[in-house]
Amino acid sequence: MHGNQKKAPIVKVMSFNIAHGLGMDGVVDLERTAGVIEESCANIIALQEVDRYFSARSSFVDQVEWLSKRLGMHAAYGANMSFAPEDSERPNHQYGNVILSNYPIKYVENHLLTQVPCPFGNNEQRGLLETIIEVEGSYLSVFNTHLALKDEELAVSVDEILTLTEKSRFPQILVGDFNAPPSNGYMQKLNSQFNDAFLTMKRGDAYTYPSPYTNKETAEILSPAIRIDYIFSDSAIDVVQVAVIETAVSDHMPIVADMVLTGATVHSKDGLQKERAKV
Repeated sequence: MHGNQKKAPIVKVMSFNIAHGLGMDGVVDLERTAGVIEESCANIIALQEVDRYFSARSSFVDQVEWLSKRLGMHAAYGANMSFAPEDSERPNHQYGNVILSNYPIKYVENHLLTQVPCPFGNNEQRGLLETIIEVEGSYLSVFNTHLALKDEELAVSVDEILTLTEKSRFPQILVGDFNAPPSNGYMQKLNSQFNDAFLTMKRGDAYTYPSPYTNKETAEILSPAIRIDYIFSDSAIDVVQVAVIETAVSDHMPIVADMVLTGATVHSKDGLQKERAKV
Protein backbone atom coordinates (compact mmCIF):
# COMPACT_ATOMS: atom_id res chain seq x y z
CA MET A 1 0.00 0.00 0.00
CA HIS A 2 1.51 3.34 -1.06
CA GLY A 3 1.21 6.73 0.61
CA ASN A 4 -2.32 7.46 1.81
CA GLN A 5 -3.91 4.72 -0.27
CA LYS A 6 -6.92 3.36 1.60
CA LYS A 7 -7.11 -0.35 2.31
CA ALA A 8 -10.15 -1.97 0.68
CA PRO A 9 -12.90 -2.60 3.26
CA ILE A 10 -13.80 -6.21 4.08
CA VAL A 11 -17.35 -7.22 5.05
CA LYS A 12 -18.92 -10.51 6.07
CA VAL A 13 -22.39 -10.85 4.57
CA MET A 14 -25.10 -13.30 5.63
CA SER A 15 -28.39 -14.33 4.03
CA PHE A 16 -30.81 -16.22 6.25
CA ASN A 17 -34.48 -17.11 5.88
CA ILE A 18 -35.36 -17.31 9.57
CA ALA A 19 -38.98 -18.52 9.19
CA HIS A 20 -39.98 -16.08 11.99
CA GLY A 21 -37.74 -18.04 14.36
CA LEU A 22 -39.46 -21.39 13.77
CA GLY A 23 -37.00 -24.26 14.11
CA MET A 24 -37.16 -27.68 12.52
CA ASP A 25 -38.36 -28.95 15.90
CA GLY A 26 -41.50 -26.81 15.63
CA VAL A 27 -40.39 -24.39 18.34
CA VAL A 28 -40.31 -20.62 17.79
CA ASP A 29 -37.24 -19.28 19.58
CA LEU A 30 -35.74 -16.04 18.30
CA GLU A 31 -32.87 -16.29 20.77
CA ARG A 32 -31.62 -19.36 18.90
CA THR A 33 -31.80 -17.38 15.66
CA ALA A 34 -29.86 -14.50 17.21
CA GLY A 35 -27.26 -16.93 18.54
CA VAL A 36 -26.55 -18.30 15.06
CA ILE A 37 -26.22 -14.80 13.64
CA GLU A 38 -23.96 -13.69 16.48
CA GLU A 39 -21.66 -16.71 16.21
CA SER A 40 -21.23 -16.12 12.46
CA CYS A 41 -19.55 -12.74 13.11
CA ALA A 42 -21.32 -11.36 10.02
CA ASN A 43 -21.58 -7.59 9.99
CA ILE A 44 -24.20 -7.21 7.25
CA ILE A 45 -27.12 -9.61 7.61
CA ALA A 46 -30.10 -10.03 5.28
CA LEU A 47 -33.06 -11.88 6.78
CA GLN A 48 -36.23 -13.12 5.15
CA GLU A 49 -39.60 -14.10 6.70
CA VAL A 50 -39.41 -11.69 9.60
CA ASP A 51 -42.57 -10.86 11.58
CA ARG A 52 -43.48 -7.50 13.03
CA TYR A 53 -46.56 -7.67 15.27
CA PHE A 54 -47.68 -10.24 12.69
CA SER A 55 -49.69 -12.88 14.55
CA ALA A 56 -49.88 -15.26 17.47
CA ARG A 57 -47.38 -17.56 15.73
CA SER A 58 -44.62 -15.18 16.85
CA SER A 59 -46.48 -13.77 19.88
CA PHE A 60 -47.08 -10.47 18.04
CA VAL A 61 -43.44 -9.54 18.74
CA ASP A 62 -41.68 -6.84 16.74
CA GLN A 63 -38.92 -9.18 15.62
CA VAL A 64 -37.08 -6.37 13.83
CA GLU A 65 -36.67 -4.33 16.99
CA TRP A 66 -35.95 -7.43 19.08
CA LEU A 67 -33.13 -8.62 16.83
CA SER A 68 -31.72 -5.12 16.38
CA LYS A 69 -31.49 -4.61 20.14
CA ARG A 70 -30.32 -8.14 20.89
CA LEU A 71 -27.48 -7.94 18.36
CA GLY A 72 -26.73 -4.24 18.78
CA MET A 73 -27.10 -3.53 15.07
CA HIS A 74 -28.75 -0.96 12.82
CA ALA A 75 -31.90 -2.28 11.14
CA ALA A 76 -33.87 -1.62 7.96
CA TYR A 77 -37.23 -3.30 7.34
CA GLY A 78 -39.26 -3.88 4.22
CA ALA A 79 -42.83 -4.97 4.95
CA ASN A 80 -44.19 -6.87 1.96
CA MET A 81 -47.39 -7.75 3.79
CA SER A 82 -49.12 -5.26 6.10
CA PHE A 83 -52.61 -5.63 7.53
CA ALA A 84 -54.55 -3.27 9.77
CA PRO A 85 -55.47 -4.84 13.13
CA GLU A 86 -59.01 -4.98 14.50
CA ASP A 87 -57.91 -2.56 17.22
CA SER A 88 -57.01 0.64 15.38
CA GLU A 89 -54.71 1.71 18.21
CA ARG A 90 -52.40 -1.24 17.62
CA PRO A 91 -49.66 -1.34 14.93
CA ASN A 92 -50.18 -3.08 11.60
CA HIS A 93 -49.46 -6.80 11.31
CA GLN A 94 -46.37 -6.97 9.08
CA TYR A 95 -44.17 -9.58 7.44
CA GLY A 96 -41.13 -9.06 5.26
CA ASN A 97 -37.37 -8.72 4.93
CA VAL A 98 -34.74 -7.14 7.17
CA ILE A 99 -31.18 -5.90 6.77
CA LEU A 100 -29.10 -5.65 9.94
CA SER A 101 -25.74 -3.90 9.88
CA ASN A 102 -22.90 -2.97 12.18
CA TYR A 103 -22.34 -0.08 9.80
CA PRO A 104 -24.65 2.96 9.47
CA ILE A 105 -27.59 2.47 7.10
CA LYS A 106 -27.90 5.74 5.18
CA TYR A 107 -30.85 5.01 2.90
CA VAL A 108 -33.77 2.57 2.87
CA GLU A 109 -36.47 1.85 0.30
CA ASN A 110 -38.69 -1.20 -0.11
CA HIS A 111 -39.77 -1.96 -3.67
CA LEU A 112 -42.89 -4.11 -4.00
CA LEU A 113 -42.47 -6.48 -6.94
CA THR A 114 -45.19 -7.27 -9.46
CA GLN A 115 -47.47 -10.14 -8.50
CA VAL A 116 -48.53 -12.78 -11.02
CA PRO A 117 -51.81 -14.12 -9.59
CA CYS A 118 -52.29 -17.86 -9.44
CA PRO A 119 -55.72 -19.45 -8.77
CA PHE A 120 -54.01 -22.26 -6.89
CA GLY A 121 -51.07 -21.77 -4.57
CA ASN A 122 -49.22 -18.94 -2.89
CA ASN A 123 -50.00 -15.36 -3.94
CA GLU A 124 -47.80 -13.70 -1.33
CA GLN A 125 -46.62 -10.17 -2.08
CA ARG A 126 -42.87 -10.10 -2.71
CA GLY A 127 -40.42 -7.24 -2.44
CA LEU A 128 -36.85 -6.00 -2.84
CA LEU A 129 -35.44 -4.18 0.18
CA GLU A 130 -32.81 -1.64 -0.87
CA THR A 131 -30.30 -0.05 1.49
CA ILE A 132 -27.21 2.08 1.15
CA ILE A 133 -24.69 1.30 3.88
CA GLU A 134 -21.64 3.36 4.77
CA VAL A 135 -18.65 1.07 5.22
CA GLU A 136 -15.50 2.82 6.43
CA GLY A 137 -16.24 5.96 4.44
CA SER A 138 -17.46 4.15 1.31
CA TYR A 139 -21.05 3.54 0.25
CA LEU A 140 -22.36 0.06 -0.54
CA SER A 141 -25.77 -0.85 -2.01
CA VAL A 142 -27.24 -3.95 -0.37
CA PHE A 143 -30.45 -5.54 -1.67
CA ASN A 144 -32.46 -8.28 0.04
CA THR A 145 -35.32 -10.28 -1.48
CA HIS A 146 -37.53 -13.35 -1.09
CA LEU A 147 -39.08 -14.47 -4.36
CA ALA A 148 -42.09 -16.51 -5.40
CA LEU A 149 -42.20 -20.26 -5.96
CA LYS A 150 -43.79 -20.02 -9.41
CA ASP A 151 -41.65 -19.45 -12.51
CA GLU A 152 -44.07 -16.98 -14.09
CA GLU A 153 -43.59 -14.55 -11.21
CA LEU A 154 -39.90 -15.34 -10.80
CA ALA A 155 -39.32 -14.25 -14.41
CA VAL A 156 -40.98 -10.88 -13.82
CA SER A 157 -39.25 -10.38 -10.46
CA VAL A 158 -35.77 -11.05 -11.84
CA ASP A 159 -36.28 -8.49 -14.62
CA GLU A 160 -37.52 -5.91 -12.11
CA ILE A 161 -34.61 -6.60 -9.76
CA LEU A 162 -32.08 -6.14 -12.58
CA THR A 163 -33.72 -2.84 -13.53
CA LEU A 164 -33.74 -1.57 -9.95
CA THR A 165 -30.22 -2.63 -9.03
CA GLU A 166 -28.53 -1.31 -12.15
CA LYS A 167 -29.52 2.22 -11.10
CA SER A 168 -27.12 2.16 -8.17
CA ARG A 169 -23.95 4.27 -8.31
CA PHE A 170 -22.24 2.13 -5.67
CA PRO A 171 -20.85 -1.43 -5.40
CA GLN A 172 -23.78 -3.82 -5.12
CA ILE A 173 -24.62 -6.93 -3.11
CA LEU A 174 -27.84 -8.81 -3.80
CA VAL A 175 -28.92 -11.57 -1.44
CA GLY A 176 -31.95 -13.59 -0.47
CA ASP A 177 -34.15 -16.62 -0.80
CA PHE A 178 -34.88 -16.92 -4.52
CA ASN A 179 -36.86 -20.17 -4.28
CA ALA A 180 -35.11 -21.52 -7.40
CA PRO A 181 -31.94 -23.54 -8.09
CA PRO A 182 -28.97 -22.18 -10.06
CA SER A 183 -30.04 -24.22 -13.09
CA ASN A 184 -33.24 -22.19 -13.42
CA GLY A 185 -33.04 -20.07 -16.57
CA TYR A 186 -34.45 -16.99 -14.88
CA MET A 187 -31.82 -17.24 -12.15
CA GLN A 188 -29.12 -17.42 -14.81
CA LYS A 189 -30.23 -14.02 -16.12
CA LEU A 190 -28.79 -12.51 -12.95
CA ASN A 191 -25.33 -13.48 -14.19
CA SER A 192 -25.48 -10.60 -16.67
CA GLN A 193 -25.03 -8.16 -13.80
CA PHE A 194 -23.88 -10.19 -10.80
CA ASN A 195 -21.48 -12.91 -9.73
CA ASP A 196 -22.79 -15.80 -7.63
CA ALA A 197 -20.46 -15.90 -4.61
CA PHE A 198 -20.72 -19.67 -4.19
CA LEU A 199 -20.09 -20.41 -7.87
CA THR A 200 -17.11 -18.04 -7.77
CA MET A 201 -15.66 -20.14 -4.95
CA LYS A 202 -16.63 -23.41 -6.72
CA ARG A 203 -19.25 -24.20 -4.09
CA GLY A 204 -22.25 -24.55 -6.36
CA ASP A 205 -23.24 -27.73 -4.53
CA ALA A 206 -23.62 -25.93 -1.18
CA TYR A 207 -27.25 -26.85 -0.54
CA THR A 208 -29.27 -24.67 1.83
CA TYR A 209 -32.70 -26.34 2.03
CA PRO A 210 -34.07 -28.12 3.95
CA SER A 211 -31.99 -27.91 7.10
CA PRO A 212 -30.72 -31.28 8.36
CA TYR A 213 -33.01 -32.75 10.96
CA THR A 214 -34.04 -36.10 12.38
CA ASN A 215 -37.58 -36.32 13.70
CA LYS A 216 -37.35 -38.50 16.80
CA GLU A 217 -41.07 -39.29 16.75
CA THR A 218 -41.32 -40.40 13.12
CA ALA A 219 -37.65 -41.27 12.49
CA GLU A 220 -37.84 -39.14 9.33
CA ILE A 221 -34.42 -37.87 8.30
CA LEU A 222 -34.17 -34.64 6.33
CA SER A 223 -31.04 -33.57 4.48
CA PRO A 224 -30.23 -30.48 2.39
CA ALA A 225 -31.13 -31.20 -1.23
CA ILE A 226 -31.21 -27.89 -3.10
CA ARG A 227 -29.56 -24.47 -3.20
CA ILE A 228 -32.13 -21.67 -3.25
CA ASP A 229 -30.42 -19.05 -1.05
CA TYR A 230 -27.83 -16.78 -2.65
CA ILE A 231 -25.28 -14.03 -2.20
CA PHE A 232 -24.51 -12.11 -5.40
CA SER A 233 -22.14 -9.20 -5.96
CA ASP A 234 -21.01 -7.03 -8.83
CA SER A 235 -17.52 -6.69 -10.29
CA ALA A 236 -16.48 -4.06 -7.72
CA ILE A 237 -16.44 -6.75 -5.03
CA ASP A 238 -14.15 -9.76 -4.61
CA VAL A 239 -15.32 -12.88 -2.77
CA VAL A 240 -12.64 -14.51 -0.64
CA GLN A 241 -14.56 -17.12 1.34
CA VAL A 242 -18.06 -18.63 1.58
CA ALA A 243 -19.79 -21.06 3.91
CA VAL A 244 -23.10 -22.67 4.74
CA ILE A 245 -23.81 -22.70 8.47
CA GLU A 246 -25.31 -26.01 9.54
CA THR A 247 -28.19 -25.40 11.93
CA ALA A 248 -31.80 -26.45 12.41
CA VAL A 249 -33.12 -23.21 13.92
CA SER A 250 -34.97 -22.61 10.61
CA ASP A 251 -35.94 -24.73 7.62
CA HIS A 252 -33.24 -22.85 5.65
CA MET A 253 -29.55 -22.84 6.54
CA PRO A 254 -27.84 -19.43 6.56
CA ILE A 255 -25.04 -18.65 4.14
CA VAL A 256 -22.13 -16.25 4.60
CA ALA A 257 -19.50 -14.67 2.37
CA ASP A 258 -16.37 -12.68 3.18
CA MET A 259 -16.14 -9.91 0.59
CA VAL A 260 -13.55 -7.26 -0.24
CA LEU A 261 -14.86 -3.98 -1.63
CA THR A 262 -12.03 -3.64 -4.12
CA GLY A 263 -13.89 -1.18 -6.32
CA ALA A 264 -15.14 0.97 -3.45
CA THR A 265 -14.12 4.60 -3.28
CA VAL A 266 -14.81 7.21 -0.65
CA HIS A 267 -17.95 9.09 -1.66
CA SER A 268 -19.01 12.53 -0.53
CA LYS A 269 -22.32 13.29 1.13
CA ASP A 270 -23.25 15.05 -2.11
CA GLY A 271 -22.87 11.75 -3.94
CA LEU A 272 -25.25 10.09 -1.52
CA GLN A 273 -27.79 12.88 -1.98
CA LYS A 274 -27.65 12.36 -5.75
CA GLU A 275 -28.20 8.64 -5.25
CA ARG A 276 -31.22 9.28 -3.04
CA ALA A 277 -32.67 11.67 -5.59
CA LYS A 278 -32.15 9.16 -8.38
CA VAL A 279 -33.93 6.27 -6.67
